[in-house]
Amino acid sequence: MKQRSSNWQKRIQEATVRGGSSLPALTELYRGDHWTRSRRLTAAASAAGYKTQLWVASAGLGLQPVEPEVRTAPAYAATFSTRHADSVATSAAENAQWWGHLQAGTGQATLQELGQQGPVLMVLSEVYASAMEEELLALGALGGEALLIGGLREIPGVHRVKSDAGLRHALGGTLTSLNVRMAATWLEHSKDSTLTSPATQKAWNEWAAATTKPEQYNREPMSDEDVIVFIKRETAKLPDVSRTRLLRALRDGGKACEQSRFANLYKRTMGER
Repeated sequence: MKQRSSNWQKRIQEATVRGGSSLPALTELYRGDHWTRSRRLTAAASAAGYKTQLWVASAGLGLQPVEPEVRTAPAYAATFSTRHADSVATSAAENAQWWGHLQAGTGQATLQELGQQGPVLMVLSEVYASAMEEELLALGALGGEALLIGGLREIPGVHRVKSDAGLRHALGGTLTSLNVRMAATWLEHSKDSTLTSPATQKAWNEWAAATTKPEQYNREPMSDEDVIVFIKRETAKLPDVSRTRLLRALRDGGKACEQSRFANLYKRTMGER
C-alpha cells in the first residue's frame, strides 16, 4: 500500500509539473450538488459570525485548502469506494492506510492542525469518515470545538450530528448533498458565535425534532433486474455512496426492496463491474 501511494503521488507531482499554469483551479475539479452546496457553506459560516476557510478531503490529494485560481491540481480519478474501478484500496483498513500515506506526502494539513487554529466543521460521508478516523480521533483528543455532520460513528471529543433522511422534505436536494444542507442549517441555528454551544445544540435539536418526518413505506416492489439497473446507474454517478445510503435512496424514491435481497444484488452487481 505504501508503494502504491508513493507511485500515485509521484504521478500527481509529475502531472503538476507538466501542466504548469494550465492546470485547472482546485474548485474546477469537483462538480455536482454536494460540491456546489459545500462552496456555499463559507457564506453561511460567515453570516453566523465565523472566519472561514474551505478545505476538501480528497482520496487523490489528501486534505487541501480550496482557494479559487490559486490552488491547482491535475484531473484525477480516485475514490474510497472499495467496489469501483477507481478504488484506491480494497477494504476500509487499506483506505485508512492510503489516507495516512497520502497525508504524509501531499496533504496540506491534518484535522488536528486545523483544530489548533479554531473551530472545525466537517461534512463527511461514512466511507470518508472511516478512512480519516485516526485524524478524527486526534482532533477529538485536542479538546477544541469540532462538529461532524454525517460520519460513521461517534468520536470522543467531536460533536456528531447523524445524517437524517427525514429532513430532506424540508431541506430539499439530493441524498448526497443532505449532510451539507444540514451543516448550513446548523449554522443558521448557531448561537453566541460558538459552533457547538449548548444554546446552538438546543436550537438545532428543537428544529430537527419538529421538522423531521418518518419515511413512508407505501412503496412499489421492484424486480431483480430493475434493482440492478438502479445500482449500476447510481454507483456510476456516485462511486463513493455506501450500500446503506444507496438502499435508502431507492426507498426514498418510493421503491421497495428487502435489505438482505438488496445486499445480495448489490454484491452481485458490483462484482460484475
